[in-house]
Amino acid sequence: MPEMNRERLEVRRVKAKRALSYQKRQILLCAGTGCIAGGSLKLYDYFKEECARRGLDVYVGLTQESETEDVTEPKGDGVYLKKSGCHGFCEMGPLVQIEPEGILYTHVQLEDCDEIIEQTILKGEVVERLLYELDGVRYPKHSDIPFYHRQHRIVLENCGTTDAEDIDEYLAKDGYAAFEKALFEMTGEAICKEIMDSGLRGRGGGGFPAGRKWDSVRKQPKGKKYVVCNGDEGDPGAFMDRSIMEGNPHSIIEGMLIAAIAAGSDEGYIYVRAEYPLAVNRLKTAIAKAEEMNLLGDRILGTEFSFRLHVNRGAGAFVCGEGSALTASIEGNRGMPRVKPPRTVEHGLWAQPTVLNNVETFSAVPLIIRKGSAWFKSIGTEKSPGTKAFALTGNVVNTGLIEVPMGATLREIIFDIGGGIKDGKKFKAVQIGGPSGGCLTEEHLDMPLDFDSLKKLGAMIGSGGLVVMDEDTCMVEVARFFMNFTQNESCGKCVPCREGTRRMLEILTRIVNNEGSLEDLDLLEELSATISETALCGLGQSACKPVQSTLKYFRDEYLAHVVDKHCPHCNGRKKVLQIDPVLCKGCGKCMKQCPMEAITGQIRMPHVIDTEKCIKCGACWGCCPFGAIREE
Repeated sequence: MPEMNRERLEVRRVKAKRALSYQKRQILLCAGTGCIAGGSLKLYDYFKEECARRGLDVYVGLTQESETEDVTEPKGDGVYLKKSGCHGFCEMGPLVQIEPEGILYTHVQLEDCDEIIEQTILKGEVVERLLYELDGVRYPKHSDIPFYHRQHRIVLENCGTTDAEDIDEYLAKDGYAAFEKALFEMTGEAICKEIMDSGLRGRGGGGFPAGRKWDSVRKQPKGKKYVVCNGDEGDPGAFMDRSIMEGNPHSIIEGMLIAAIAAGSDEGYIYVRAEYPLAVNRLKTAIAKAEEMNLLGDRILGTEFSFRLHVNRGAGAFVCGEGSALTASIEGNRGMPRVKPPRTVEHGLWAQPTVLNNVETFSAVPLIIRKGSAWFKSIGTEKSPGTKAFALTGNVVNTGLIEVPMGATLREIIFDIGGGIKDGKKFKAVQIGGPSGGCLTEEHLDMPLDFDSLKKLGAMIGSGGLVVMDEDTCMVEVARFFMNFTQNESCGKCVPCREGTRRMLEILTRIVNNEGSLEDLDLLEELSATISETALCGLGQSACKPVQSTLKYFRDEYLAHVVDKHCPHCNGRKKVLQIDPVLCKGCGKCMKQCPMEAITGQIRMPHVIDTEKCIKCGACWGCCPFGAIREE
């Protein structure tokens, strides 16, 4: 086969566009982790077999003829069956979307497939009972559902609408066009300037300008340089990066290729936590297909530019989300942060200059190069342009993955997109940024969410986890949960984090058990200040934010525990939530609802609650159709 070059790649793109335009009737099944757990792959197999049995031509992937032949439109009735990435509407899975009508069916089970084929595929009619319903209104079209209608999807645009493993479909949607532009029409300096002009800031939590980071690596003396993607994503309740890796892996590869041209690198790594096996498989598949097409490897598209990309699986340590700990882990060492400076841009992977950004950051890069920095800056706020993906979980009606412009308010996210608080209860707080973030309250509902606004409040966006809590949540228990997580995940290298968080956890446990004192509150504040100022890395320095914010906004609940010796929300740790194994049918609804991933179990088998992780938010209690959740 002749070596791929720019001209031949353009021919393939044109043919892919034409093939995609012929796909009139499509069945897209959500094949993200959540829907797969709900049985979406079984739906895929059934649709494939049943459509064929009924005499319909079933196509999987784009139909490509040889390079010398044109793409011909299929004759007769045909159905294009696709496994897409995460649609984001996790609360309603398994999800099936029918095109070209844009119909979205929710909670689809095997017994529903025949009706979908008969009514929608063959007759063009809608199966009303499978539509999303809100306040008595049913929404046939995916785009009209408030959950989607109020979002602004750019990074997540292809997730849920594209075959995640088909490189030709990515090409058909202008995939790798930005890479071509960067490779053939731009210098490294010009790429860095475009990213700087866009105002893109790292979406991993710190919000450092990506273009400045790239330019710093570019200016380092010539020699070996690396590009590393942080896909560790260890915050409880966060799954934005996982969904992008599963649903649009080529966007990450393309972003890293552009960064490699800018920085002068020929090798890169994607670091993925071990709990993301599907993401790992789809990344490896995408890399293999990009190598086949000479978009990765040596002398890419006939140029002198070479870039090899590897996937490295972490062991699930939260601290490996920190840059220097991550690079140490890739090197085969224990994942522990080091003292800075020097920074990663000077002394990164194997002591070489390294560009290190997270998944969402790299995925935004191709769009900026292709559409221009002015387009990106037109979205969001002046100092925080673009969009941000959030994982919306907890006591909210619509949990799932969303993407909104920077500057969107909590009220818009929780009440307009999320549908409000479950069971008509009152909003109490939202934990933003996981263990590194803090709690925001009702007074913050109309505050714009961007890097600078949250920093003023002592909180941070972090990777983008949003855990919503209602009026029945004990905020002291929330603080204890996050401190327990941080203490367990501390690498132990520095004394403030290793010993300080342990002492704080002991104090919080005493308070939650109604055994604390007023002096304990003073000690918590003192320890929080000391750890924040003296811990070695950013994770340790921010470990106390959940405690600091809950002490500030919910001090009355701490006082209820230490003075009244009774909390109206939790009544102490002596009572825990359990699942009755006799009543539990193993439907999995409670496991999907749990914001802390505290529930485990197999379908049709009794599930179990990990009482150490459980914050007694009541999400499982409210959704269980069998009354199997009880308090002991």
